[in-house]
Amino acid sequence: MYRILAINPGSTTTKVGVFDDGVSIIDFTISHSEEELSQFPELFDQLDFRYEAVKKILQDARITGDTCTAIAARGGLLPPVKAGAYLVTPAMIDYLRYRPQLIHASNLGAELAYKLAAPYNIPCYVYDPVTVDEMLPVYKITGLAGFERRALGHNLNMRAMAHRYAKEHQISYDEVTLIVAHLGTGITLTLHQNGRIIDMINDEEGPFSPERTGGLPSGLLIDFALSGHYTRSELHNLIKTGGGFMSHLGTKDVRKVEVWIKAGNENAKLIYEAMALSVARWIGTLAVDVKGNVDAIILTGGIAKSEYFTALISDHVSFLAPVVIYEGEDELAALSRGVLRVLKGEEEARILSASDLQ
Repeated sequence: MYRILAINPGSTTTKVGVFDDGVSIIDFTISHSEEELSQFPELFDQLDFRYEAVKKILQDARITGDTCTAIAARGGLLPPVKAGAYLVTPAMIDYLRYRPQLIHASNLGAELAYKLAAPYNIPCYVYDPVTVDEMLPVYKITGLAGFERRALGHNLNMRAMAHRYAKEHQISYDEVTLIVAHLGTGITLTLHQNGRIIDMINDEEGPFSPERTGGLPSGLLIDFALSGHYTRSELHNLIKTGGGFMSHLGTKDVRKVEVWIKAGNENAKLIYEAMALSVARWIGTLAVDVKGNVDAIILTGGIAKSEYFTALISDHVSFLAPVVIYEGEDELAALSRGVLRVLKGEEEARILSASDLQ
């Protein structure tokens, strides 16, 4: 039996799961209040605090490290990497601690796993980090030399859903062409072909979402940025957390917006439908990459639970390929399944060299 401990640190939570041969036996979310986290000036100051919280959950559940085969952690903001598993090493931890692409709670995952694994000498891995970059060179080109499109997205969930589709249809992931849209507080999309993510739409350029602006007209954005009214940090926060529904409607709660629509709020309906249409347009963009030869379009993430929203998208894209709904996300299960494939010899884990981590 393969027992895998999965850890997913988020901004205000640490999710912990234990899986026996892929079957969940523990699934727990540790919530961290703003008051608790405010005592730590820097992100990695939280490490021991979260470590002790995870240890307590495992002790209460009578799970000891010597019963685990491996630990799977959410990957942080590593350099661009191929999809799959990466063995956690001191060099990886050093990169995530001191020079990650961006500061994010997921950067804690590798070191948390390493610290938990050390007393028992068991391997730990990160799997499908947000920085997976398998885009074909032609899709990276923009109209300004030196500016390339960036591969950043909800790769763990989207690739897990692509594997799920392949398994349910008894075909190899390497043999299907799929478009996967992750619909959450941020929205990203990926195009899967021949077992790799050959193109993707990140949340800087693509659809707007409940709290992100998505792509904006460049001329207006330049004027806005140079107006003198905002600092760099304020602009960044506005684009990442103050756009979309937050900007137009003052909330990022999709359910609340749907209540307003049912009550006859025409502006809420207009903004809601515009967001769905923007997702559909970007699905169409990815379909063009492969001349429309798409086996299925998968809608996943929290907003995929909304039949109203997914129906709006499906109405615009179902002519391209069948639309499949895999609502919600389960990153702990996705981590465990990925590492289980490694342990079974179905995939091979990579090791990032010092040069990879420059």
